[in-house]
Amino acid sequence: MSVANPCINICRMDSAGKYCQGCRRTSVEIGLWDRMTEAQRIDILADLPLRALNRAASRQPAPELS
Repeated sequence: MSVANPCINICRMDSAGKYCQGCRRTSVEIGLWDRMTEAQRIDILADLPLRALNRAASRQPAPELS
């Protein structure tokens, strides 16, 4: 069984130009996806939730200090 492509057809890079806003892969990862081994794809998929969390955390306003 092949590892599914995480693309969700929201193909825009974030403001930093680092990750796709839809699938959270880099442009290099997207371009090489079809030539990657299953192990490489699994490694990338394992990183995607952390990338999404980091994106969400960076959008949160800083807590106010008293």
